[in-house]
Order: sequence, then structure tokens, then C-alpha cells
Amino acid sequence: MKFSDPDITVAGVTRADEADWLKMRADLWPGSRDEHAQQIARFFEGQAREPLAVLIARDGGSRALGFAELSIHPYAEGCSTDHVGYLEGWYVAPEARKRGVGRALVAAAEEWARAQGCSEFASDSEADNEESIAAHLALGFVDRGLVRCFSKTL
Repeated sequence: MKFSDPDITVAGVTRADEADWLKMRADLWPGSRDEHAQQIARFFEGQAREPLAVLIARDGGSRALGFAELSIHPYAEGCSTDHVGYLEGWYVAPEARKRGVGRALVAAAEEWARAQGCSEFASDSEADNEESIAAHLALGFVDRGLVRCFSKTL
């Protein structure tokens, strides 16, 4: 697969990537930075159920460009197997978009899923996130429709 920027590298996240991952995670999911930091710490301590793996994209100058958080689901909408690679979180810094960074992250994520024995790969998006929907469709994902999820505390 060819990307528009030959200087993009994608690798598994390490403790050296912690600050960059935290910043990008907070950009993707605004909220409590402390909560993100705690989740990242649990990941590195091996205490997190999700994500199972995290990939980070960097340019030739080692600047963080984006990340992908990955897991395996026993079910995903539109999939027929019970071991589905899942793109839990996918972020590309605004200044790095339209350069192949997202494509590189998804290609590496698909490789990771295949290595885990998965034959299907899935993701989701907020229903009104047109940019995310367009990016997913551009990379070959099929829109399986809108699902509304409900829960309550017992």
C-alpha cells in the first residue's frame, strides 16, 4: 500500500509516547485529562481491558501525527465472526490530515487484527461526525447503519 507521505511510521505505543498519546487522546475525547492519564497508566501496567493495543504514527522528525486504539470484539454490527478486530479510537492531528496518516494507521491496525486471528475489522463513529464517516468510507469500511444503544443502572 502506498501512502502520500513516505516519512510516516506507525509502531506500537511505548512509555516514551505517553505524553503525545495523552494529548491526542484528550483532543479526540475532550473531558477529564486526569481520567485519560489514569487509563493510559492502566494500559502500560497491563490492567486495561481495552484497548489491547495502541499504534502511534510519527513523521520523519518523530512528531506524533495520530494514534489508533485497538481491541477484539466478540460481535460487531455487520460482521459474521465472533473474533472481530475493532478500531476503538482513531485520531489524526488536524495539521496532518489528508496526508495518508489515517490510512497508514488503519493499514497497521488491520495487520494487527490479522495477527490476532481476525478475519473481519470494524469500527464506529458518532452519527453526526461526517468527517469520520467519510474517512471510514474512503478506507473501504461499509456503513452498516445507525444503531441506538441504551443502558441503565440496576
